[in-house]
Parts: sequence; structure tokens; C-alpha cells
Amino acid sequence: MAKKKQGTAIVVGAGIVGVSTAYALQTAGFQVTLVDRVGPCAGTSYGNAGAIVDGCTPNAMPGFWKSVPSMLLDPAGPLSIRWSYLPKILPWMIRFMQESRPERVEHNAGALKNLTGAAVADWGRLMKSAGLQHMIEDVGWLKVYETDEGFQATESVRELMTRHDSKYQVLTADDIRDLEPHLNPIFKHGIFHNKSRFLPNPEKVVHGIADAFKHLGGEIVIADISSIREEEDGIAAIGSSGTIKADKLVLCTGAWSKNLAGQFGANVPLDTERGYHLMLPVMAEKGLSRPVLHGEKSFVLTPMERGVRLTSQVEFAGLEMGPDFTRIRKMLPLAKKMLPALNTEEQDAWLGYRPSLPDSIPVIGPSPNNPNVIFAFGHQHFGMTLGPTTARLVRDIMIGKEPTIPLWPYRANRFG
Repeated sequence: MAKKKQGTAIVVGAGIVGVSTAYALQTAGFQVTLVDRVGPCAGTSYGNAGAIVDGCTPNAMPGFWKSVPSMLLDPAGPLSIRWSYLPKILPWMIRFMQESRPERVEHNAGALKNLTGAAVADWGRLMKSAGLQHMIEDVGWLKVYETDEGFQATESVRELMTRHDSKYQVLTADDIRDLEPHLNPIFKHGIFHNKSRFLPNPEKVVHGIADAFKHLGGEIVIADISSIREEEDGIAAIGSSGTIKADKLVLCTGAWSKNLAGQFGANVPLDTERGYHLMLPVMAEKGLSRPVLHGEKSFVLTPMERGVRLTSQVEFAGLEMGPDFTRIRKMLPLAKKMLPALNTEEQDAWLGYRPSLPDSIPVIGPSPNNPNVIFAFGHQHFGMTLGPTTARLVRDIMIGKEPTIPLWPYRANRFG
């Protein structure tokens, strides 16, 4: 039986959230135009660690502020701020610190878990529908710790995960060696998220979903959308290639969403946690089987198809400043210590922009002043994880179906 015709829709932004949403809407009977200024997977979705995580931990945790000075002073630490950007990011940081209160942490963790708890199943359905099952691996997500102190510092996080039913296993040194025998045997403790999944080539996956979308009749337009306006006959997106009109529009432009969302009544404190990666040569042997995070140093080694990816760092410097690869390059000796067979010859260096809100929760749902404009942005470190889940929720909103997850925590005007 043919799908019911649902009208026309524009999806702005072609990262994993936008591409998944365009595919879900096209499948549901919409005629969809997917618009991006460069093309599918040209932004933040390209450079992540490839993990699909059943997680619930917000960035703002009780006592986090105590560790900020040491992280900033560490030349290879996971946090940096361009000091010229401090006046602009300071209001965001104040809101962030307010979110570290225990009652807010519990709320934010619950809201994250409601989304990530559905992610693995949603990824499975999408990959099967698009014929991409071979691109996802069931290998989990591993975090390792050299010291008792480093592991003990995760106690509050583990308690939070337990309270919110985010599955994990605590590993001994022997357990770690069984999972990853080529790691340096210096790691005494591990946390293994065995329900997580892994994408060895996120770029190929996003392009695969985009191709499946086009095969269903969807259209991809390369344009930089500068404004959105309501018209008598629908919604218009105005950009570098002219005006595109449709019945409905979904905004999935990640860290670039603030101004466009503001045009439809949402004053969101959106900023970017800039993240870096280095690509290192492929390891034919003595490599890793899954993404592995060094707990004390907060970097990840990921065995991608085209090489080992070293990802790390949160940098606050906005969208305009150029990259600074100094810190992540200083992590190369640490990565070599972690995985002794690692070839640290740099193949590629990359900077991405995680769209982040102070409460670590994305914005998903209708704009405050027009139900035909739907927001889907702000996924911070869970963007790759939550692409298909967000797409399903947006689809349900747009076809008038009650979403399986209450959307109140994700509303755009929750910040006042």
C-alpha cells in the first residue's frame, strides 16, 4: 500500500541528525528537500569517535568546577578557552555551573537517558531500512584508568548511571587485557558499555543514508540558508541559491542554529564545544577492536576504517576563530604510551563544532511560535548517537503521532 502523502518539508542541515530526519520524513510520505551549505556529513558528524552510546551523564556534574583550573593549566589537558572569547562564553558558563546542582543533574540525566536508551534500537531499524547493516558493529565502548584515584573519581558518574539504568560493567586489569590485548598493561580499572555500538566509518554511514534518501525521491540542495520566514502558503527558507518553500521545515544546523531558531521565537543559549581529531595510520595488527577512552587524560583512540582516530579536547572559542592543534598534538606521546604499536605519524588534522547547551540536553520540538517549524539541534557529545532517535521523534511530531518520549524536557523555550 502506498504511503499517505504528507505534503512537503525542508530539512536544513545535513549532519547525522538532518540526514536521518530527511530519510525518516521521506519514508513517511513527505516530499523532502535536504539543504546544506556544503553537503552531507561535511561538518561535525564527520569527525567523531563513531560510538553510539547508551549514556546519561550530562557535562555539568557536581564539583566539576573544582577540576577546571587544573584542566586549563595542563598543556595536554582536555579543556581550553581562547581568552579573547571568555566575555562571550561567560554567561553560558554561569548557566552551565547552575546545571551542576544535584537536582538539575538528575533531571538532565533522565532526559538524556530517555533519548539514548532508544538509540541502539533506532539505529538498528534505520540501518536495516537503508540497507547499511554491515556498517555498524556490536563491540561496545571502553573506558580505562591507570590509577585507583582516576577510577574512584568516576564513582558519582557510575552511581548516576546505575540510578538511570544506563548499563555498564566494571572491569579488572585482566578483563581489559581480554578485551584489548594490545593496550599497554598499565590500566588497572575499566568501565565497559557493552550495549553501545560502533561505526567504523561515520562519514560513509551518513552518505549511505543520504543516498537512500535520494533513492526514495528526496532532493539535496547545496545552499547556505540565512533566514526563515512564515508565508501564507507555508515556510520559506532563503539562502544563497534563492528561496525554497514547503509546508514544514526542520532546523538541524547544529552549532549554527541559534540565529535561525531566534527568527522563530527561541532564545537558546547555544554555543559550541569545539573538538579536535588527528588521523593516524591504519594498524594491520596489534590495534584496537573498539573505541577506547583514556579516563584520566580524556582522549579517545578509535580504530576507523581509514586509520586510528585520536579525538579529544573541549575548546571554547566560538565559530569564527581558526583551529589550534597544539594541545591534541601534545597528546600523541600519551596515545603511544596507551597503545605501544601505534604509529603516530599524522595523516590528517580536523576541528569540529559540537552544538552545546548548558544542560547537555538537545532542543527537539516545535518552535514557540509556529508548529510547522521544528527544531532538532544541540546534541553536543551525543549527536551521532541520537541522529535516528531524533529523526523518529520529529517524524512523529510532523505526522501528528504522539511521540514515544515526552518532549517537554527538550522544548526550545525551557531557558526562559
